[in-house]
Amino acid sequence: MDKLRRVLSGQDAEDPSPLSEAIDASTLSWSTRLKGFVACFAAGVLCSILGSCLLWVPKKGVILFAVFYTLGNISSLGSTIFLMGPMKQLKRMFEPTRLIATIVMLVCLVLTLCSAFWWHNKGLVLIFCILQFFALAWYSISYIPYARDAVKKCFAVCLT
Repeated sequence: MDKLRRVLSGQDAEDPSPLSEAIDASTLSWSTRLKGFVACFAAGVLCSILGSCLLWVPKKGVILFAVFYTLGNISSLGSTIFLMGPMKQLKRMFEPTRLIATIVMLVCLVLTLCSAFWWHNKGLVLIFCILQFFALAWYSISYIPYARDAVKKCFAVCLT
């Protein structure tokens, strides 16, 4: 557990310097970080489920779905800030291995809301929400070593 804590918080196995000890004293404890992660992730899942349920509301259902589903994905994505910190999260989001998935995901988040509020196109809302799901899934599995390769091979086998 300590090794996982060091890896996620960006600490090396070296002896901490006085500066890092001062920074650690002014940051959240590991248990507080975990609680924040779980709470933010659970709120994101709850918003996504609520948005899916609100899809069936007459007239405004698609707009509510788009808003809650997008907020849920943002909250779920933001939950990892508690584990890594905001700057490390941003740096990892825009690493070359995740760059395309990050851009597609962020563009889909914006386009979902645009199609709901400005374009009033229900079909585009659903398409962009589906693309949000796949982009977030592809982004998320990029943190698991060799997971993307396994998914690619699985789809290759299924399609041939």
